[in-house]
Amino acid sequence: MKKIVSLLIVIALFCSCSDYQKALKNEDVAAKFEIATKMYEAGKYNKAIRLFEQLAPTYRGKPQAEKLFYMFSQSYYKTKQYYLAGYQFESFVSGYPRSEKVQEAAFLGAYSYSKLAPVYSLDQTDTVKALDKLQAFIDNYPNSEYIAQANEAVKVLSGKLEKKAYENAKGYNTISDYKSALIAFDNFIADYPGTPFKEDALFYKYDSAYQLAINSIPQKMEERLNVAKVAYNNLLKFKSDTKYKKQADEMNARVETDLQKFTK
Repeated sequence: MKKIVSLLIVIALFCSCSDYQKALKNEDVAAKFEIATKMYEAGKYNKAIRLFEQLAPTYRGKPQAEKLFYMFSQSYYKTKQYYLAGYQFESFVSGYPRSEKVQEAAFLGAYSYSKLAPVYSLDQTDTVKALDKLQAFIDNYPNSEYIAQANEAVKVLSGKLEKKAYENAKGYNTISDYKSALIAFDNFIADYPGTPFKEDALFYKYDSAYQLAINSIPQKMEERLNVAKVAYNNLLKFKSDTKYKKQADEMNARVETDLQKFTK
């Protein structure tokens, strides 16, 4: 019995492949559409894509076009061709705004772009683009069943931008460009007030102000020491038992000692 079942499976696969090869060369678009649909339903998305690519130009405006372009979009998505999936889903939404699949297509179109977003350390152009598209989806379909997924994707993408901004600011501190570090940390804290990196940002802002102050020329030292003192107080105001407290206290002792020179 097992041999018979195996044989039937082999025969079915052979016939399927044979039908597919014929469909690629077949000028009968209806027959091609039927095979493309079978490939799609069987999960053979790459084969379906080749047929959909042939069918797309001739099916626009036809009754079955909506189904074809939905399957076409999904096939790209299922094969992780996210740029093409995003484009096709957006075209679907534009072409079939009354479709029962429009919300799903709108979400997957935006979500496809989120899949293109790189790790935080790389250029974040695609991340910003994905955020714009997801926000547009949220604005257009506030009651959609996909809102929770869209919000979670926005959270992940925003986290990448947040991490990127923090690491950029810290990078200035690392290379001893303390003036740029102070500006970058100010911008970061203003842009991301609820960031989980706030304690670290406040400390490295203080460290930048401190390093800039103690290495200043005498004419600028007093002013910069006072800036460092404010940064120290802001760190402790945010978290009195900060993990940086020992180091920060030692630095502040130096600041206080140096400031006394200007009061004599």
